[in-house]
Amino acid sequence: VCAVVSSPKALPWTQGAKTPRDFVYLKSSKWSRFTCISFTPTCTNSRDKWSKKMDFLLSVIGFAVDLGNVWRFPYICYQNGGGAFLIPYIVMAIFGGVPLFYMELALGQFHRTGAISIWKHICPIFKGIGYAICVIALYVSFYYNTIIAWALFYFYSSFASVLPWTNCDNAWNTENCTNYFLKDNVTWNNYSRSPAEEFYTRNVLEIHKSDGLRNVGGVRWQLMLCLFLIFTIVYFSLWKGVKTSGKVWVDAAAQIFFSLGPGFGVLLALSSYNPFTNNCYRDAIVTSLVNCLTSFMSGFVIFTVLGYMAEKRNVNVEDVARDKGPSLLFITYPEAIANMTGSTFFAIIFFVMMITLGLDSTFGGLEAIITAVMDEYPGYLANRRELFVLGLVVVCFLGSLSTLTNGGAYVVKLLEEFGVGSSIIAVGFLEAIAVSWFYGITRFSNDIKSMLGYSPGLFWKVCWVAISPAFLAYIIVSSLLKPPPLQLFDYKYPDWSITVGYVIGASSFMWIPIYMVYKLVWTPGSLKQYNKHKLSARGDFNVKRKHFI
Repeated sequence: VCAVVSSPKALPWTQGAKTPRDFVYLKSSKWSRFTCISFTPTCTNSRDKWSKKMDFLLSVIGFAVDLGNVWRFPYICYQNGGGAFLIPYIVMAIFGGVPLFYMELALGQFHRTGAISIWKHICPIFKGIGYAICVIALYVSFYYNTIIAWALFYFYSSFASVLPWTNCDNAWNTENCTNYFLKDNVTWNNYSRSPAEEFYTRNVLEIHKSDGLRNVGGVRWQLMLCLFLIFTIVYFSLWKGVKTSGKVWVDAAAQIFFSLGPGFGVLLALSSYNPFTNNCYRDAIVTSLVNCLTSFMSGFVIFTVLGYMAEKRNVNVEDVARDKGPSLLFITYPEAIANMTGSTFFAIIFFVMMITLGLDSTFGGLEAIITAVMDEYPGYLANRRELFVLGLVVVCFLGSLSTLTNGGAYVVKLLEEFGVGSSIIAVGFLEAIAVSWFYGITRFSNDIKSMLGYSPGLFWKVCWVAISPAFLAYIIVSSLLKPPPLQLFDYKYPDWSITVGYVIGASSFMWIPIYMVYKLVWTPGSLKQYNKHKLSARGDFNVKRKHFI
């Protein structure tokens, strides 16, 4: 006998049912369509859930829309032909980024566990992917929060009647400082520096006191205090959990992948706290659209600013920003804001926006680690979340100290290029292969059907099986064949630093083959038995859904 319910909220996984039962979900009052569900509960059904649907959606959007949307997309777009770049960008988003984004949301919501333990449900031999994701997330936290600390330093400095990066009369300025906004017919040469650039390089970073990676100098106590405040906010936000040419196509593919963020484990973690019947398909589409529109809006703004500044200096647009990285946030935008009416007010608002954008992504990245580790070791950590989060925050703070030195910007760029870079793309590639080839596209589609009531269309299946893995493999091969030259301002990274970078990248990815070898060596029995137990998933619950018209 089936119990009749009129809403998915009345189904047992939202009510904490403890015995197997059959339920009928009535789709209309005229019985024109209903769903019969056979449900067998397990311990995973008592998992915490988001208090409201909007909490989850805003958290995912907050992770996807980050500081990279503000500076990286506009530069990549300009570098590859401006408006023409939008064609490969949109194509890569449709056939690569969005399908992978949808896949991770569905995986996390169905299996309801973190990036490590989820592999016992998908393909146990690939469990090393979960450990690799955690290491990569740690590397990101080592440098990404430093960028937020820079923004906090600017936020504090903005509380002045005259913004300190508007003139050349400060103690940190040099004879090369040229305020071309206050003078007509200014001659701009290779040695000229704007007040905003000298404020960033000589006052915030004090990079002139460093000789490069060989001598990064001492720790900037002002930045360390800013970082301490950032991690304090992070801790009290997380401690209680969720309830509180060919190159053009390579750049387009890499940008959409890094922007949406599949492969970082964040989507798995956040979606694992969703109700079982949540419409993850709609969430994927909405988040992807918001992310792309934000990038487009940022592009319009920064193109306008760069064009105006280039006109004032009488130089080409590409010569305006000497470093095409985060310094666009701390030189180009502040310089433009300084010349607006009410510049102090707009500077404060702008850096508040930067801090909140950065914190949203930090919350997601660290939550991925917390969820993954706590789900893998519940016996040790189930009742010790506060202590574990505190320990994680302390590790991240200590790991960030090298980025707070006079030469910390050099370390930030090295970690950004190699600590994440090809490693996270390779992880995403293996994840797509494991799900679509080993777990099986038919089985994965049935999982989605059990949640949403309908199977994903042919387009999504083809993308998951072939197009998305090919898209990731293309990025990996292209980046390895033509590694980008490393340079920050006038400093060219030495050859040995590239080797160090590859070691950093390998230190995360190596967990995947290490775990495979470990399981192969230590698993008893024949190879046939091994294949049966380690290449096949085992489920912890059974949900069968039948539709009647």
